[in-house]
Amino acid sequence: MKNLRQIADKATDAINELLNSPLSDAQAEGVRDIIEKTVVRALLEGQHRAVDAALMCPEADQDMAHKIASAIRRKNDLLIANLSSMR
Repeated sequence: MKNLRQIADKATDAINELLNSPLSDAQAEGVRDIIEKTVVRALLEGQHRAVDAALMCPEADQDMAHKIASAIRRKNDLLIANLSSMR
């Protein structure tokens, strides 16, 4: 989760450099939170697509596909729990 905060910090800094006047501390924190939440939503969307792709396997591979999909879902749940505890 530390990397996620670093990504949000770098994006906030880049936004701040584009502006004519720098963001206040409160605004910068708000922008960081927006970026962090957006990155999380994007990650989860990618994982949902991975689950969908895994489940579109031929019938002979369905057992393995379901195991992979379950593992992805567990990782999603863990990610959400970790991010929720950070707030």
